[in-house]
Amino acid sequence: MDMNQLLSMLSKMDKKDLQKGIEQASKILNSKDKNDIINKFKNNNN
Repeated sequence: MDMNQLLSMLSKMDKKDLQKGIEQASKILNSKDKNDIINKFKNNNN
């Protein structure tokens, strides 16, 4: 996942989910388990 994909996902969120999305993005960027967090994030949005 690159930054453009991440920003695209964040831009599609409404305001109440945006803060949560930013927190998830921060976790993704700072985590060793990026793929696990990304998969959980995708599953929560489906």
